[in-house]
Amino acid sequence: MAESNEANGAAAEGSEQQFAIQKIYLKDCSLESPSTPDVFRSEWRPEANVELDTQHREVGENTYEVVIRLTVTAKIDGKSAYLCEVQQAGVFTLAGFDDETRDRLLGSFCPGTLFPYAREAVSDLTGKGGFPPMVLAPVNFDALYAQQRARQQQGETAAEGAQQQH
Repeated sequence: MAESNEANGAAAEGSEQQFAIQKIYLKDCSLESPSTPDVFRSEWRPEANVELDTQHREVGENTYEVVIRLTVTAKIDGKSAYLCEVQQAGVFTLAGFDDETRDRLLGSFCPGTLFPYAREAVSDLTGKGGFPPMVLAPVNFDALYAQQRARQQQGETAAEGAQQQH
């Protein structure tokens, strides 16, 4: 009987935490191909550069918007073949989590949930632009979040050290 009471207590604690995806949407996208149609006459061996950024903001009580910004630039012989920009977003409900867990969910798990949609948007846009579809490699958002936290902690430590010197 004691075991079932413990299980009920654990279930009650777990029910306090809430995570839900409210909406996933494409917030903004564009494809610029300034060198067309000349670029189509060149052999397709582009130099590609991918920039990735994530942001989140509170939009209501326990409700957050998370946005992934992807910018893909492809160049051939120094000329811009295309510039593809995508902002994939989602609205998430997170309730009952401690600050550290909430930050990890917003900085890692939510962007990881959105990335396949952003990846598909980039592939579709580049394909519709007449180029071979750009298929982006998977991203380890856990590792990116850990790196970001380490940089923040180093910055805080450096700022504290500078204040102590004064």
